[in-house]
Amino acid sequence: MALFIHPPRRQSLAAMVALSLGCALAALPAAHAQGTWPTKPVRIVVPFAPGGTTDILARALVPDLSRAFGQQFIVDNRAGAGGNVGAEIVAKSPADGYTLLMGTVGTHGINRALYAKLPYDPIKDFVPVTLVAAVPNVMVMNTDKAKALGVNNVQDFIRAAKASPGKMNMASSGNGTSIHLAGELFKSMTGTYMLHLPYRGSGPALMDMVAGNADVMFDNLPSSMAQIKAGKLVALAVTSSQRSAALPDVPTVEQAGGPALKGYEASSWFGLLAPAGTPPDIVNRVQQEVAKALASPGMKERLMAQGAIPGGNTPTEFARHIDNEHRKWAGVVKASGAKVD
Repeated sequence: MALFIHPPRRQSLAAMVALSLGCALAALPAAHAQGTWPTKPVRIVVPFAPGGTTDILARALVPDLSRAFGQQFIVDNRAGAGGNVGAEIVAKSPADGYTLLMGTVGTHGINRALYAKLPYDPIKDFVPVTLVAAVPNVMVMNTDKAKALGVNNVQDFIRAAKASPGKMNMASSGNGTSIHLAGELFKSMTGTYMLHLPYRGSGPALMDMVAGNADVMFDNLPSSMAQIKAGKLVALAVTSSQRSAALPDVPTVEQAGGPALKGYEASSWFGLLAPAGTPPDIVNRVQQEVAKALASPGMKERLMAQGAIPGGNTPTEFARHIDNEHRKWAGVVKASGAKVD
């Protein structure tokens, strides 16, 4: 499916970030220039419930950041409204470096197109710090339920869904998340219908998947990996354009789905952001330490084993990535017809 999007002419996000960082740097107080931050604990707001990939990645970084800065970094889960509750909290927090957001493709790529009105501006209210990781989603079913329905692959699933329209349901981590939109894209391309069951994060949704209360989920791979390895969930396909090294025997949706799913791709990403106006020296110090942590052999191996590709790019590079992702997902939202009031 080809999507052609013509965004309004405006100054690019990357240019805006570079300009704002430069201006703020010139006005920095001496205390920041001397590197006195942090003098108290720093919280990383995760806008979803514990147990999902956003939470997993934030908690993976906390020990390294706490050691690097000599202050405790704390994960603060603030779930709700597809990540919008937590994002709003950070957007309205003081720009002093003591509150950060583990943002997602949902909070900063999808929700601008999906929601009629957001309680925050993903561009004006934040300064990007760094991309933490990119991950494919994975189409999973409860193993026992898949066996009962005779579903061994994506095409089996499509046949089963079409045989009982409206009787299957699709779990997600919330309205507007990449998990939700990956499923909506699948539905629109295959002509299937499944009832959407939004949860307050991947953790609660996976609990219902394992219990057999939900039929299918297009989950972020790291949060589903343990249940796949335990045999409680069966992975039908990954949503990326290429197979995942973490699940090399699992095909992509495009490979497994036939002509109807040609061009299907719906990966996710996660990254740190700070409230707009946060001093550039703080932003740069956090970016440097996160990049260092992500490049360490132990962290790299751990993340890649779960299907995550470590990031660590600069604030300007991350800003450009966010810009590109918004353009892409605006087209996906439009094509899927998904909307949230």
